[in-house]
Amino acid sequence: MSSSYTVLLYSDNLKVRHAMRTAIGERPASDVTVEYLEAGRYDEAVRLIDTFEIDLILLDGEAQPAGGMAIARQLRDELDDPPMSCLVLRRAADNWLAAWSRADASLTYPLDPIRTAGKVLELLRRRSQTPVVG
Repeated sequence: MSSSYTVLLYSDNLKVRHAMRTAIGERPASDVTVEYLEAGRYDEAVRLIDTFEIDLILLDGEAQPAGGMAIARQLRDELDDPPMSCLVLRRAADNWLAAWSRADASLTYPLDPIRTAGKVLELLRRRSQTPVVG
């Protein structure tokens, strides 16, 4: 049985969103397909989160003016059942900021396709096992 998930890619940089999508792929496992939504601005991300059932959001930690770390923290503070979140960081030394943001995971550039797809699969499978709050 195949599972389909919706992943939101957030970055103000189109090349970063493309790198995220490429590293994960459309079918990161034989039993998992991914549908992508993309947001280049904070307001777009909020609209998509409010409109669609998002399973995972990949957040560019370097996005401007609203960074992925702040958005990850805001999701945890404001939503009863936020999507899983994964920060994409430029430096491994910024993992403490990922912890502050309460993101579920983090990845570091350059995005390795095997590691990235593996982390995304782990988060999506964890999401499908998490009971809905409310």
